[in-house]
Amino acid sequence: MAAGGHPHHHGDHPFGLGFGGWFGPGMGGRRARRGDVRTALLRVLAERPMHGYDLMNELRDRSGGMWRPSPGSIYPTLQMLEDEGLVRGEEHDGKRVYEITDAGRAELDERTKRAEDAPWDFGPAAEGLGALREAGLQLVAAAMQVARAGSRDQREKTAEILAEARRKIYEVLAE
Repeated sequence: MAAGGHPHHHGDHPFGLGFGGWFGPGMGGRRARRGDVRTALLRVLAERPMHGYDLMNELRDRSGGMWRPSPGSIYPTLQMLEDEGLVRGEEHDGKRVYEITDAGRAELDERTKRAEDAPWDFGPAAEGLGALREAGLQLVAAAMQVARAGSRDQREKTAEILAEARRKIYEVLAE
């Protein structure tokens, strides 16, 4: 059973739904294999040194918001890369900043020979998904505002608007 004791509850997301799942497997909140995280970190660090939070944001930005790596995947991978001598971490202004080593560049060269696409590249199938996801999240947030603060009439009107929006979206698919 999911968090909250309800079989369909997925954390604190609006309406209790995990929005990433709305776009199918691998869309929105994509989970990457360990090798993808490793390669992604090496590729980004080959451009410039960064700390973990910056790395997470960079991967999110490069994927158009479709890959949002968590600290639980980034920091252990950085530690592993550091243990292997592929990156070096140093404290700067209270943050641990990582940079790629010569050994890391050699590892990256080998990895990029085997895979042409960057780990954050979802190809043509994902074009526009970041914008669609963001628009959907904003719509859900607006509906939740009405659910929390609106009158009964406002909630009913909003439900009608959402039903009409759903019909129009299916019309787009039918074209």
